[in-house]
Amino acid sequence: MRIDVAATLTVDSPGPATALLQVAVAAPTTETLTVLTDGHPVGAEEFPVDGARVHRLRLPAGRTTVTYTASAEDGGRPRAVTPADWATALRPSRYCPSDQLEGFAATEFDTGLPRAELVRAVADWVHGRLVYTSGASRPVDTAVDTLLAGRGVCRDYAHLTITLLRALEVPARLVAVYAPGLDPMDFHAVVEADVDGTWCVVDATRLAPTSSLVRICAGRDAADTAFLTLFGDAATLGELTVTATADGDLPAPDDAPFPLP
Repeated sequence: MRIDVAATLTVDSPGPATALLQVAVAAPTTETLTVLTDGHPVGAEEFPVDGARVHRLRLPAGRTTVTYTASAEDGGRPRAVTPADWATALRPSRYCPSDQLEGFAATEFDTGLPRAELVRAVADWVHGRLVYTSGASRPVDTAVDTLLAGRGVCRDYAHLTITLLRALEVPARLVAVYAPGLDPMDFHAVVEADVDGTWCVVDATRLAPTSSLVRICAGRDAADTAFLTLFGDAATLGELTVTATADGDLPAPDDAPFPLP
């Protein structure tokens, strides 16, 4: 199945600024990236950061429009969990303080379950515990804040799932994706967990089919996977539009762990 994705965003800056952009598909078949400030082309420097394709943009003052389009094919080889992945994905991180929930997780979940069933059980628990509520969380909220509030958006669902899995000694990380079928359409955050040495995706929101997700990047939490980070003279994000469409019928969202190439 071919999946077409696109993202358009604007940045307004009263002076020169630097932007780090993470919107590029990990393995595109075709893609284009266009950056214009007040109609004039701006160069984009690409480099890898922990496996992500990052573009650095040095923006002049004015309004900048970034347009990215790409096509990708679903399927492909599953990703193996390397020793470095394993170590990084077990550690507490900024938004996922797993050391604070070790006792809680141990009383809520049966650690004797096979790994795939345990991962599924945690995602099911988060799905049942939280209410998806746009605008309910702050950018600084951690998984503990989300647990106490009982509501959030996709990144909050992902952070709580990751935190509980790490507390159960299951390596887990956040993956930023394009998600055909997502409503409302936006960048989406899901979770990859180590299932017997393979990275497998679960999505506690159940808002889009995991088998049709298109990978952008993975990291410890949302601090590593932000689609845009701005530095400089009070630059601000303006408009944002994201689309993701498939050329065939989409399956229903699934709660079973699924390998994402």
